Amino acid sequence: MPFNISPGSLLLILVIVLVIFGTKKLRNVGSDLGGAVKGFRSAMNEADETAEQLGDETKDADFDSTPAEEPSKEKDA
Repeated sequence: MPFNISPGSLLLILVIVLVIFGTKKLRNVGSDLGGAVKGFRSAMNEADETAEQLGDETKDADFDSTPAEEPSKEKDA
């Protein structure tokens, strides 16, 4: 069931929201939301860059697949 909202209905909803919250509070909410989205995007970009760097490092690395030797446990008699 799709919602068919006309532009007039959207304008009425906007006016009601403005009356309830006021312009100053809506401006603060908008700037906070914008900052949160900006922070999220920068964190995602940083994570992608880190993943790419890790992927590049593992391609170039020469890993030795032999298991490490276990230290011998000698008891003093």
